[in-house]
Amino acid sequence: TERERHRKLPFTVNLAMAAAAAEQQQFYLLLGNLLSPDNVIRKQAEETYENIPGQSKITFLLQAIRNTTAAEEARQMAAVLLRRLLSSAFDEVYPTLPSDVQTAIKSELLMIIQMETQSSMRKKICDIAAELARNLIDEDGNNQWPEGLKFLFDSVSSQNVGLREAALHIFWNFPGIFGNQQQHYLDVIKRMLVQCMQDQEHPSIRTLSARATAAFILANEHNVALFKHFADLLPGFLQAVNDSCYQNDDSVLKSLVEIADTVPKYLRPHLEATLQLSLKLCGDTSLNNMQRQLALEVIVTLSETAAAMLRKHTNIVAQTIPQMLAMMVDLEEDEDWANADELEDDDFDSNAVAGESALDRMACGLGGKLVLPMIKEHIMQMLQNPDWKYRHAGLMALSAIGEGCHQQMEGILNEIVNFVLLFLQDPHPRVRYAACNAVGQMATDFAPGFQKKFHEKVIAALLQTMEDQGNQRVQAHAAAALINFTEDCTKLVLEQVVTSIASVADTAEEKFVPYYDLFMPSLKHIVENAVQKELRLLRGKTIECISLIGLAVGKEKFMQDASDVMQLLLKTQTDFNDMEDDDPQISYMISAWARMCKILGKEFQQYLPVVMGPLMKTASIKPEVALLDTQDMENMSDDDGWEFVNLGDQQSFGIKTAGLEEKSTACQMLVCYAKELKEGFVEYTEQVVKLMVPLLKFYFHDDILHKTLAAAESMPLLLECARVRGPEYLTQMWHFMCDALIKAIGTEPDSDVLSEIMHSFAKCTEVMGDGCLNNEHFEELGGILKAKLEEHFKNQELRQVKRQDEDYDEQVEESLQDEDDNDVYILTKVSDILHSIFSSYKEKVLPWFEQLLPLIVNLICPHRPWPDRQWGLCIFDDIIEHCSPSSFKYAEYFLRPMLQYVCDNSPEVRQAAAYGLGVMAQYGGDNYRPFCTEALPLLVRVIQSADSKTKENVNATENCISAVGKIMKFKPDCVNVEEVLPHWLSWLPLHEDKEEAVQTFNYLCDLIESNHPIVLGPNNTNLPKIFSIIAEGEMHEAIKHDDPCAKRLANVVRQVQTSGGLWTECIAQLSPEQQAAIQELLNSA
Repeated sequence: TERERHRKLPFTVNLAMAAAAAEQQQFYLLLGNLLSPDNVIRKQAEETYENIPGQSKITFLLQAIRNTTAAEEARQMAAVLLRRLLSSAFDEVYPTLPSDVQTAIKSELLMIIQMETQSSMRKKICDIAAELARNLIDEDGNNQWPEGLKFLFDSVSSQNVGLREAALHIFWNFPGIFGNQQQHYLDVIKRMLVQCMQDQEHPSIRTLSARATAAFILANEHNVALFKHFADLLPGFLQAVNDSCYQNDDSVLKSLVEIADTVPKYLRPHLEATLQLSLKLCGDTSLNNMQRQLALEVIVTLSETAAAMLRKHTNIVAQTIPQMLAMMVDLEEDEDWANADELEDDDFDSNAVAGESALDRMACGLGGKLVLPMIKEHIMQMLQNPDWKYRHAGLMALSAIGEGCHQQMEGILNEIVNFVLLFLQDPHPRVRYAACNAVGQMATDFAPGFQKKFHEKVIAALLQTMEDQGNQRVQAHAAAALINFTEDCTKLVLEQVVTSIASVADTAEEKFVPYYDLFMPSLKHIVENAVQKELRLLRGKTIECISLIGLAVGKEKFMQDASDVMQLLLKTQTDFNDMEDDDPQISYMISAWARMCKILGKEFQQYLPVVMGPLMKTASIKPEVALLDTQDMENMSDDDGWEFVNLGDQQSFGIKTAGLEEKSTACQMLVCYAKELKEGFVEYTEQVVKLMVPLLKFYFHDDILHKTLAAAESMPLLLECARVRGPEYLTQMWHFMCDALIKAIGTEPDSDVLSEIMHSFAKCTEVMGDGCLNNEHFEELGGILKAKLEEHFKNQELRQVKRQDEDYDEQVEESLQDEDDNDVYILTKVSDILHSIFSSYKEKVLPWFEQLLPLIVNLICPHRPWPDRQWGLCIFDDIIEHCSPSSFKYAEYFLRPMLQYVCDNSPEVRQAAAYGLGVMAQYGGDNYRPFCTEALPLLVRVIQSADSKTKENVNATENCISAVGKIMKFKPDCVNVEEVLPHWLSWLPLHEDKEEAVQTFNYLCDLIESNHPIVLGPNNTNLPKIFSIIAEGEMHEAIKHDDPCAKRLANVVRQVQTSGGLWTECIAQLSPEQQAAIQELLNSA
């Protein structure tokens, strides 16, 4: 009946509710287990949690957050998990929910915020709301949660302090919440922040509004107009910094540091006030150390991010320096110091360490010109103070400023060194320690000059200090300083020996052979016998030393020991699997094998099966990376071995650095094997390519950047190795590389790595030749090169704007020049890629090139800087050389500039223009004939100018001489050859530009072999002059002996040799050096 039905219904609902309650109860238990200190329980709970479907997770988590009777830890955990879920899996979970559930979640969140009474819990719920809002801004910037915005407006004006805090917290967490309506609401946002910042009754509101203001400015870091609009919030913000510090809250001060780091220009209108406040807080000893260090950090950060702006406030800099020095004096007396281990972890947070680091950074940021005169007197006074702490701080300060004041200190280094060495005899051990530190640091900062000038007194003083019995820490630091000193010394000596071997082999052998026999037996003895664990580093370094000496003296001398050394290395290699991952020998071994490969050449191939296993294992270490939001990072930042890069928008990229250096070294060694062994390395090309290609992706760490460099460098070398397997294998390998290389050119942000990848792509294209790129490749590459060129012009404009800035000074100009050099280097690589494409595809690639044509034409406009014009001309040179006769259709763009730039002020531009005129004569076809005639007097004018052979002009001049030769050879009817030839001969030989030297010598051989009367002269009277030209060319190594041209020149000489009297006459007119050069040519070619 109806009545019965009514009676049963609640029973069914009750059952469902009971089941839901039971599930929810289970979930509370799970939350408890997720917080368990027991690893096993926690791991099990994590697995269970991961397996709950997304929608159920949201339901359970919201219920737990809403339930005020649940345990506080469980509610907080639920809030953190829900925020993480929305942060990491929003797209997988939220859009799949029914729209009514989505609406319920949004209204539920806002309701919970209003009901919540616990402040810390409310903040966590606000974090969830901010995360949801962040994900509900669509691609066009529309906010899909208008109720959230309304809540924000209502709450910020509420009488309820908790709600005002909530609104500010959400806005601080996600300042982009207004989406594309931000401009519309700008005045409202400003009014809201000003109003909250003036709330005298509630310090928490003032603090939160100041942090929210900072977050908003940081989120709009490129919006200069907004900075001006919000400039009048700065005094209130600075007041909040001050007030919060005295309430033991450094959050607003941290926000100020972020502003100084990211948007220093925002501080400009009130920079004096900002600096004065920072200085006041830094000097206030009633604040805790962290707050004082953060206040100092504001000034130090500005010295790095806005050096020009800060240099105008020299009074502040002058007051900051004593503050840093005072911090450095803040040292504890410690009876056990002399024999304690090196720096404890808590020492790194000390004022002394913070002051030293700040001084180092400020000196580098502002430059020695400003800093050294300000600090010199302070340091001198400290070093004369009877209190050891002041002497210690003075010496540490001297160590800290070396890098930044390098140029200014170099002139007075002798006095500094003499003074510092006195303190190695100081009565206090910690002052002696600081003196060791100063010597070691100077050895690094001023190498190699420091070692050359001061080796005698420094080594003697340090050896004496190493005998400081009873002060182990001083002894150890003296030893460390000596290593610093001698590392650079040894490296310098070896480098010099290696360099001299390369240029003058006998001199080097005479110098080094006595050392070799003296050292090698002892070094081999160490490798054989130093097998204990504590001697691993010594053994590794000895292995390195042996391989370096072998490389220095060369194969012939080293072969007497090569077999023994290889056996020692092989024995170490077979023990490789037993080595611990952090064994220092591993990286030394890897490098040593590569040097042995360089020494032995092809003979090394037999050892590859032994070497490649461990090498590939090390090179294949996968770096552990993670994308974390700021709150997750707080739990990890102390985790050993992680480094973080802030990506903005509350996110950071983390990478675990353990093993990366070894991986980087291993990748570089693989490059070395491919380079040295060529086809001998073919067995390994496939596995190395599979390892290297993924490394072209970008990560934020120096060691990974080195691997990316190695990966890029390896690509063309591996193709060369694989060539022996035939075209099909080669093409397959290239297909595996090509897409990754093009993608990397488009995405790599580091200019050094990018240039290497571009160079690699160009080399690969040259190896593979015509047909190696398909239409998709061309389309993608065209877009990327276009973007690079547009970026090049845009960057130049930005630099011009910076030159108009009110803070512009000569140090700003230096950094702008560095940026410019980087940009130009990338431009050279764009030119390399186009060269490789033109030389491979010839004129059929011209229709593709036309998308870039306006940009290349822009490069050669008269108002552009000389490197632009140089490289623009180089690109047109390639078009003439490889794409003629079709190149003439672009003549209207480049011919006039090319002729005009032959006489340009810049030698680099002259060289590019002259080369272009030469290839125009050689390859250009008939359309170019009248322009060859027009070019000749311009080229002659450059050659005959008074300073044409100076060091900076000689390359351009030689290209002009070569171009004249090419016009006579390839377009003889365009000029009067008989009139020009005598002049041309008088300009020979060329010896700086080796390629053009070969061209001119080949033409000279053509003329001699055809018995040209003007060249040989009546009765061969010009032959002694020709001999002199050939001898000079040989003396300057203008032509390699394996070049066919060298054979032709030798044959010319041999022909004259057979006609007795003429030979005697020619030789008699040569100097002894020239005669020896002719003999060398005859012996070698």
